[in-house]
Amino acid sequence: MTSVAEKRAEFRKLHEAGCFVLPNPWDVGSARMLEHLGFKALASTSSGFAWTQGRPDYGVTRDIALDHLSLISRSVSLPVNADFESGFAVDPEGVAESVGLAIAAGVAGLSIEDRNREAGGALYARAEALARLRSARSAIDAVGGDVILVARTELLLDDPAQVAAAIDALVAFADAGADCLYAPGVRKAEDIRAMARAVAATMAPASPRPSLSALVRTIW
Repeated sequence: MTSVAEKRAEFRKLHEAGCFVLPNPWDVGSARMLEHLGFKALASTSSGFAWTQGRPDYGVTRDIALDHLSLISRSVSLPVNADFESGFAVDPEGVAESVGLAIAAGVAGLSIEDRNREAGGALYARAEALARLRSARSAIDAVGGDVILVARTELLLDDPAQVAAAIDALVAFADAGADCLYAPGVRKAEDIRAMARAVAATMAPASPRPSLSALVRTIW
């Protein structure tokens, strides 16, 4: 079995090499199936896992999520990126604690989004979002792991027209120490192009989704 350190090193190499596909397993069986299909890395799905537990999205506790991430990471030889929701905490100190626990679970990367579930799903103010990301960055740096920090803005899921504001958020997130940037909900090819030119962004376009080769042509 590939070691955690090897998985993390490979995950970083994949990011440095260019575009790749990150499928979303929801349990051990789907993770192993995707590994056997030849994918190079996996990314957990918080909503997909929650639904397998009969819970709504964001309805899983931190302990349950950590157990799930540990199980998935141990079950495959591939790097696993954690959909870590909003870090299962509001304050930066709590985010740092959660990130430390996720690192201990063996993930190769993790995403922190700017959605405040404690405030009815509103987005964190920019200063708060940045403080939370810096805390996550510090937690990763403190353990010396090569874990990739993904900063995620939910803005386009609320309003797909706010592309310029989403780009501003991603640029600020990069300055706060994020290794990778994620803006789900972008819809138009020209918006994808603008994002890619502004930041090194990972994007999940809304339906209909173009092929990977079409996305690469669009971006570059």
